[in-house]
Amino acid sequence: MKQQLDEILAQGRELIAEADSEFALNELKVQFLGKKGKVTALMKGMADLSAEERPAMGKVVNEVKSSLEELFEARFQEVRELDLEKRLSSERIDVTLPGRRLPKGSLHPITLVTDEVVGIFSTLGFGVVEGPEIENDYYNFEALNMPRNHPARDMQDTFYISEDVVLRTHTSPVQIRTMLKQRPPVKVIAPGTVYRRDSDLTHSPMFHQVEGFLVDRQVTFGDLKGTLQTFLNRFFGHEIGVRFRPSFFPFTEPSAEVDIACVICGGKGCRVCKDSGWLEILGCGMIDPEVFKAVGYDPAVVTGYAFGMGLERLCMLKNGINDLRLFFENDIRFLRQF
Repeated sequence: MKQQLDEILAQGRELIAEADSEFALNELKVQFLGKKGKVTALMKGMADLSAEERPAMGKVVNEVKSSLEELFEARFQEVRELDLEKRLSSERIDVTLPGRRLPKGSLHPITLVTDEVVGIFSTLGFGVVEGPEIENDYYNFEALNMPRNHPARDMQDTFYISEDVVLRTHTSPVQIRTMLKQRPPVKVIAPGTVYRRDSDLTHSPMFHQVEGFLVDRQVTFGDLKGTLQTFLNRFFGHEIGVRFRPSFFPFTEPSAEVDIACVICGGKGCRVCKDSGWLEILGCGMIDPEVFKAVGYDPAVVTGYAFGMGLERLCMLKNGINDLRLFFENDIRFLRQF
């Protein structure tokens, strides 16, 4: 038995030294020290020895077992270190290389313009209000001096949900809702989404507007002109030419459309402005007395102005965008520019 133990120890030492992975070492450990391993088998064979031989042989068996365990432990450590060196060599990372930047999201250009418009008017003392996009006919048309069969309703190209419920065609219904809740003075803007049956290079069935209005005693058209001139100068970042042209809106009287000097040619005339030097940008006017009557204001006591502008148009003019559909296609190449 002593000779067998010496052979097992020599064989184990040789095989352990040759093992080059933790898997191979685990296999060998089972082969030598497992429940059915070589050393375990010899330990069970000690039952056949005499009482005098057992203590001496037991000592030898334990020494061989301890030696093999130490050899296994040392080799496990060596294999782990060799494996780590291989991995460090094959998976080396050059920390001096620039890192891969994660793509960063940003706000949509319409959101950016909306925030800028709201910010400018906030500095001029305007509050911000909102209203529902599914609107009652009364707020969308009748209270704004457009009774049933009024020809101005045809200008709106309305999406009707029912006879008396529509997708709002402008943000002006917020003006009615606000004045019904609040007594003068009122000074607010109402940005939001609106809907009309229209779709081409410069029109979309869903787009965004901002309505603004001021109601108080002795409000004049001059106040309106000063407010809009200040806003346009701040929005475009410089003094810009502005002109008012007479127009018609059923909820304002007098009414005007506002043009700005062409942002492309600076008012000299180009293809964008059709050589006129001017670009239409918004509509405005003094609030019609009939609108005041609809909300319970006395037109003999208060006056006010209102204006409305398309946010897509503002964004297109400021950024030189020539196709409205780009705002809604979600082309990442377009959106990354903002």
